[in-house]
Amino acid sequence: MAWRVIQIDDERWNVTLAAEHRDGTSGWSLVLGFRAAAGGQRAFWVPWPVESASKASVYAQAERIPDDQLAQMLTERLAATG
Repeated sequence: MAWRVIQIDDERWNVTLAAEHRDGTSGWSLVLGFRAAAGGQRAFWVPWPVESASKASVYAQAERIPDDQLAQMLTERLAATG
């Protein structure tokens, strides 16, 4: 299930989120998943600069990310992978 839906031009993207606990660290990091709503193979995960000792805090901080920041990051990622 999508956490958010972002529209880029005429394409809808489903955004999901995860808190990742990496080896060698004591905290949690936010990772966002983007998948084209129309299906296909257009999907990727991107680390987002949110970290905390608490998994719940990572999710709470994710809720404060504006949609326009998500759209900007997605647009930049799509341009880079062209």
